[in-house]
Amino acid sequence: QVRLVESGGGLVQAGGSLRLSCAASGHTFSGSAIGWYRQAPGKQPEQRELVAGMSSNGSTNYHESVKGRFTISRDNDKDMVYLQMTSLKPEDTAVYNCNSRGYSAYGYRYDYWGQGTQVTVSS
Repeated sequence: QVRLVESGGGLVQAGGSLRLSCAASGHTFSGSAIGWYRQAPGKQPEQRELVAGMSSNGSTNYHESVKGRFTISRDNDKDMVYLQMTSLKPEDTAVYNCNSRGYSAYGYRYDYWGQGTQVTVSS
């Protein structure tokens, strides 16, 4: 059974930093496109926005609001994905979810989500 488990969220003051981690079990991030999404307070899950993404070949993309502040990375050997967040702002407050998607060796598409970790930035 595949599980993605996020950790590292918490309460931080504006200007502070956090590092989110996403650990996989029953799944490898190698060959997957990975992403960190966030669901802001009052928003529905379908309104989650992509914060940072990394393709299987390592190219990255970021939401305009986090460029220069957030960095996505992966460690395929450890099956870990990270999101380093710096210069945090109150508007970064959200539940952050890890996502992994791609195609298996047998050709079926997968799309896995973690349960999320809460990040709260106080002003």
